[in-house]
Amino acid sequence: MILAIAILTTIACVLPGVFLVLRRMSLMSDAISHAILLGIVLGFFWTESLSSPFLMLGATLAGMATVIITEMIVQSKRLKEDAAIGLVFPAFFALAIILINQFAGDVHLDTDAVLLGELAFAPFHRLTLLGWDLGPSGLWVSGLLASLNSFLVWRFYPTLTVSTFDPALSDSMGISSRWIHYGLMLIVSLTTVGAFQVVGSILVVALMIVPAATAYLMVYRLSHMVWGSILAGVSAVVSGYLFASHYDLSLAGCMAVAAGLLFIIALCVSPRFGILPRLWRFQEQKVRFASDLLLVQLLSHEGTPSEASESTTSHMIHHMGWSRNLAGRAIRHGVSRNYIQREKNQLQLTPLGREMARRVMRY
Repeated sequence: MILAIAILTTIACVLPGVFLVLRRMSLMSDAISHAILLGIVLGFFWTESLSSPFLMLGATLAGMATVIITEMIVQSKRLKEDAAIGLVFPAFFALAIILINQFAGDVHLDTDAVLLGELAFAPFHRLTLLGWDLGPSGLWVSGLLASLNSFLVWRFYPTLTVSTFDPALSDSMGISSRWIHYGLMLIVSLTTVGAFQVVGSILVVALMIVPAATAYLMVYRLSHMVWGSILAGVSAVVSGYLFASHYDLSLAGCMAVAAGLLFIIALCVSPRFGILPRLWRFQEQKVRFASDLLLVQLLSHEGTPSEASESTTSHMIHHMGWSRNLAGRAIRHGVSRNYIQREKNQLQLTPLGREMARRVMRY
């Protein structure tokens, strides 16, 4: 049951998170997840009940207020978006903490539980209707959010695609990119509020951003990124759940760590941005450059009295200051492309190698 709630919450968070990552708005989800606490507190002061639906309404309004105020500051051209976010959401969050400490100190509104969440308690929060126990409320909330977000992404997929990658084209087609932006922020706010009490704000941010960022590193198409984000999120949730269950650790914490580890793996092996492929490409470029220098060196001494002594492997290592490994790789690169003929320690250019050496010298 806990795993089902976590998976549904993951799907609900990942779908809007894909477009947040593509729009370079990752910080906004963090801002909303903290700012909604003020809406919860104000809703509680109004209703004096922790189970009132007005708490969700207040939290949603607080999230939208964060977005609108941030946009107003950005449009004033005085601050950039990251600075505006850093100004608005700490103020909302700090005000909520002050109100809790001053006026709700005897109320069970635990800020630690709000931040960290505790999935282990999710099955104990039941949804009852007319005396009927309908199961964990978290399962219903996460299921409805996952269904709603899946439907919205499916229904408005072309619109979201155009407005995300080319807002100017979207506006010229009669699709207001600004209204799409506010609609997306509304969905992000609703999703954040719904998952807030089930998994906590830290895991909400992790699930909304990290799987999408992981998929962004690995794929090239938006449709693949959507499915890749879901796969990365579900994989992180399942592996984190198994690890936490085995070692008796925080479920939300282990899931967030698992998502981070998947991102690190993707960052290392990503074909476009990965650290290891970049190192490999750098080494390949280094070998190609060394091979070009070798061709020029052989051509410059070809037909001279010193050709026999200059055109040897040992001389290349000494003269060029190469390591034995680099010299060997450069020679093998030339031999494999039929630029060089090698007879024991002696190197000689082929006709193709001479032409390539002249071309290198021209450039």
